[in-house]
Amino acid sequence: MVQKYQSPVRVYKYPFELVMAAYERRFPTCKMIPVFVGSEILAEFNSEDGGVTIIERRCKLNVDAPYLLKKIAGVEFVYFIQKNSLDRRKRILKIEAHNESFASRIGIVERCAYTVHPENTDWTCFEQSASLDVKSFFGFENAVEKVAMKQYSQNIKKGKEVIEFYINELLSEGITHIPLFEERKKLPEIKVTEGDKLLEATGQPPPESTQVDVNLKLESEYIERRLGKLTPYQESCLVRLKKWMAEAHQGKVPSDQTLVRFLQAQDYNLEKARENLCQSLVWRKKYQVDKILNSYNLPEVVTRYFPGGWHKHDRSGRPLYILRLGQMDVKGFIKSIGEEGLVKLTLHVCEEGLKKTEDTATKKGKPIYSWTCLLDLEGLNMRHLWRPGVKALLHIIEMVETNYPETMGLVLIVRAPRVFPILWTLVSTFISDNTRSKFIFYGGNDYQGSNGLQQIIDKECLPDFLGGDSQANICEGGLVPKSYYMSEEEYERERLQGNRLFDDSMYHSVSLGKGQVHEWTWYILVEPFLICHDGESVQGTHVASLEGTYVLQWRHLDTQHHHHSFDFPLHQHKAKVMYYYELLKSRDYKGSMSSLQSSHSAATFNSASEQSAVSNSTPR
Repeated sequence: MVQKYQSPVRVYKYPFELVMAAYERRFPTCKMIPVFVGSEILAEFNSEDGGVTIIERRCKLNVDAPYLLKKIAGVEFVYFIQKNSLDRRKRILKIEAHNESFASRIGIVERCAYTVHPENTDWTCFEQSASLDVKSFFGFENAVEKVAMKQYSQNIKKGKEVIEFYINELLSEGITHIPLFEERKKLPEIKVTEGDKLLEATGQPPPESTQVDVNLKLESEYIERRLGKLTPYQESCLVRLKKWMAEAHQGKVPSDQTLVRFLQAQDYNLEKARENLCQSLVWRKKYQVDKILNSYNLPEVVTRYFPGGWHKHDRSGRPLYILRLGQMDVKGFIKSIGEEGLVKLTLHVCEEGLKKTEDTATKKGKPIYSWTCLLDLEGLNMRHLWRPGVKALLHIIEMVETNYPETMGLVLIVRAPRVFPILWTLVSTFISDNTRSKFIFYGGNDYQGSNGLQQIIDKECLPDFLGGDSQANICEGGLVPKSYYMSEEEYERERLQGNRLFDDSMYHSVSLGKGQVHEWTWYILVEPFLICHDGESVQGTHVASLEGTYVLQWRHLDTQHHHHSFDFPLHQHKAKVMYYYELLKSRDYKGSMSSLQSSHSAATFNSASEQSAVSNSTPR
């Protein structure tokens, strides 16, 4: 398996020329990097006007590997070939490196670039990417992979320190400014034909394209300030996930906080985080969750009897949500607004939480992307274990865990009665280990005093009914009057239909089995096939100007046998297809997908397949 690394943008608040002078001091050896034993120049090219310099070096490294591994490999040092291409006119340095030692067994490729900051020409940006492919190494492939990644992470941490060390050295010597190349030499630019030959002689592939929207790039200082201190590997996962989402969804990317939350939930397993995020975005699009804060009005029974609400913040600055669950008439709410109504209410609270954390992070200038939930269980009894209520609770927990991972910073449980262990046994298995670790339980009166809740919530922010100095504008709950109840017919209909969530869901859903097709009338221009492997999902958008009947077909491609266009075996392969379509006015379509201005395409970004579209099919 190929391991990949992609750094965020690291910014040096010094001009490019000064950074280059500091970089040159790293050779032939660098005392700041002990593993870098030395280097020799294999080839060097300078353009006639001095604007371009290309240097190829052979670098000698003393890798910090176990003695046994070095003994088996029969080497003490490993060698890398490094090629530096410096263009002083364009103010850019490109670095390519690959391993010479064990090249047939291990493939290590690194690419770096120093460029001028796009918004401040007196600053310099640095980016790097790398890939590691351990093909075979005497049966020690896993060990070699771990050693290589550990060594690389250590070098990444040292990289910025090294440049800053030599910059400070230059400053101490009185070198504070180096003129731009144009200021030093007023000669016409010359094409580097000989340099190109040198590049070809190395046998290395051209560097990967780095044409990425600067608005989608992340700076390391921004990550630490707004998202928290991440390891180099975690930063790499974040950068790669953001780039992938931008490519897959036409530049429309979830917030950086959202990306981090999904990565944290999967312990920075990039593939799992990406899969879960895509599924969640499809879910958000399907049920139009992005619109819930504006489209959903709290029913009167909720405003008058629901014992929960937002109230100030904890000591860490996280928004605080208080729910007096013991005072909640679960049966009354389900009889009044149904399970679907409770789900909508929960989504409304979760979306409010996302907005509050974002606003708080902006206001305080520090990473905050979760909130604290305070559950007051006084009054909890057996009536809360009513089976439909527990069923609705489990469904809500599953939905929140899947689509709002890592939004819960802490869950504080106070005044739990004897019946609570029964409820906890029922629900705890549906809560992830990571979320369960955030639960703090206060038995009896332990929540009181400076050693209780006040360790987490300042007394002036703690509600008065829990011994604090603040009056919380939270309903006391109580029994819901039966005048709010649905009729028996309405309740039975809601119960049988299950949780529809939203009546106006834009998606239609159909399951296709062997030999089945589904027809409907829509507008479509057929595009190339969307390839989807087992267990995966894909989204596609199709546009056309002619009305007609079209066939949506899920086809399993057998790569081992040739079949005619509509002669293929389906075996037991199944697919669930969700689709929607829009009718757009011709004046709103200006020839490109990004120019469609429809009610859906103009919506806020947070959707799985938000691609200005007239139809969207998602085979799964």
